[in-house]
Amino acid sequence: MARPDRRRHLIGIAWSIVRDHGADELTLPRLAVEADITKPVVYSHFPSRAALLAALFEEYDERQVVALQDAVDHAGSTLTARAEAVAASFVDCVVGQGRELVGVTAALEGTAELAEVKRNSDAAYAEQVTSILAGARGGAALPPASLTGILGAAEALGAAAAAGEMDRDTAVDELTSVIESTVARRRPRSRR
Repeated sequence: MARPDRRRHLIGIAWSIVRDHGADELTLPRLAVEADITKPVVYSHFPSRAALLAALFEEYDERQVVALQDAVDHAGSTLTARAEAVAASFVDCVVGQGRELVGVTAALEGTAELAEVKRNSDAAYAEQVTSILAGARGGAALPPASLTGILGAAEALGAAAAAGEMDRDTAVDELTSVIESTVARRRPRSRR
């Protein structure tokens, strides 16, 4: 198997381990056993558990960025259409990944290196969302505090939908509303 294919294969198996047993059970030796390969092969792709967790999150993050852009490309140019595209793509990615994302995200907060991976990802995603919302008809640029609020709501609503605590449509509707109301507060008021 070619090296990039092997890496993708190992990431897929790692997600399965997290889904079936939890993030605490994801170790490099266990990954080697589950993949039926030697430990040195696993370590050549991921020199540490932290590197493996970062790779999992980065793989998820890449899928999320593509899903967001695809959703926006197929949405209208109004604020409502773009807010719903952002909300639906976020919730669908979290629900599609399942509850294992919560474990990986929690593990990412465990060390400075992993927390940095999550911070960088959040910053890039926030920049993408800012551009999408500012470019919408009726949109506005958002300050960092507003984006933090939107991302916090997105994570909470996505996690609740993935856990079955609410249905997908309710999560999308609520997140769309949060995005629209946040942007509406930031729009310049017209003078009469």
